[in-house]
Amino acid sequence: MSESPCNIMKCDSLARKYLPGIRAEMVYRLVNNKGMSQSDAAKRLGVTRAAISQYMSKKRGAEVQLCGEIDALIDRWAMAVVGEDDHITLCDVCKCAMKK
Repeated sequence: MSESPCNIMKCDSLARKYLPGIRAEMVYRLVNNKGMSQSDAAKRLGVTRAAISQYMSKKRGAEVQLCGEIDALIDRWAMAVVGEDDHITLCDVCKCAMKK
């Protein structure tokens, strides 16, 4: 199967739709599974502690359906934040979301 070429308008639309929910799930995993404090998560992600709190309480980021690929992508992103992996890009998120 050949991949369609990158289209900034499609990527922008997909990032707006999926990225907040994926980020919320990733933050939840950082705090609950990796034992990271909310303050440390905020510093590493470059957001406020209040934003992390809103992700944790589901006030930010819509629920995301966790198919296998998105679930694995969220784990990779969390690992990148804690320094265990650094090979994830926004293009990875976009390509994964386009498969839905």
